[in-house]
Amino acid sequence: MADQAESLRRMARGARTLDHPSDARGRRIRGLAVASGKGGVGKTNTVANLAYQLAAMGKRPLVFDADMGLGNVHILLGIAPRYNLQHVINGEKRLEEVIVPGPGGIHVLPAGSGQRAFSELNGPEMLALTAELEALEDKYDIILFDIGAGISANVMFFCSAADEVAVVTNSEPTSFADAYALMKVLSRDYDKREFRLIVNSVKSATEAETVHRRLEAVADRFGLNIAIDMLGWIALDEAVPAAVREQKLFSQRYPNSKATASIKRLADAVLTSTTAGLDWGRIFSAR
Repeated sequence: MADQAESLRRMARGARTLDHPSDARGRRIRGLAVASGKGGVGKTNTVANLAYQLAAMGKRPLVFDADMGLGNVHILLGIAPRYNLQHVINGEKRLEEVIVPGPGGIHVLPAGSGQRAFSELNGPEMLALTAELEALEDKYDIILFDIGAGISANVMFFCSAADEVAVVTNSEPTSFADAYALMKVLSRDYDKREFRLIVNSVKSATEAETVHRRLEAVADRFGLNIAIDMLGWIALDEAVPAAVREQKLFSQRYPNSKATASIKRLADAVLTSTTAGLDWGRIFSAR
């Protein structure tokens, strides 16, 4: 049987009949795509710390740095992977060969950084990558996709491919507006109707719920016909930037911080099927 890299090479060299990420959206990957309309809202930090807490709960998470061309999960974690997803797309490595261990037992699939050629995958590459990821599903309980900011074709592809989409925002007007724009495009052009919301850097649950209600109100006003369920919120905490400067996870470096308590609640929400109506029993394999 041909190895995975050769399979990806063949598909990437194949007839270029897929010109839009929606052409590759028919298949679903067992995972959670974590996206944001705007950069700088703490999305990557949220994904990495959530994975750390899920691992502490006995789950096996894979963090997929899906910010093609500008990946930085490895920088946040203070690791220096020798290979990344670009080597897989080039056919130089198999997918499992580029996965590296991270803190607390998490695994990381690093993306490349500074490679414009990979900032937009083509249709065959999208299909091949989906097949590669499906082959890994039995090894992990969940794949957490750290999606790039904005509404690029890559963002749309990964959000369409994952079972669930969580949008990270904060209370700033620009972040709020861009989060709405992301959900608008996904609902209008990719038929995504259910979104989970994570509100970052807020002082209280009340502030987070205010952001939630505002997003719902705007979506209703413009007739988007989508559901926005609150998945969780993360407290504004000086421990977060302090840990980033140290290239450490705040939940690892400051286990008693307010932000860590928030991440623990978020992980609990992910694991609890009654939270936000999520059927995580379908997403997480029973082991």
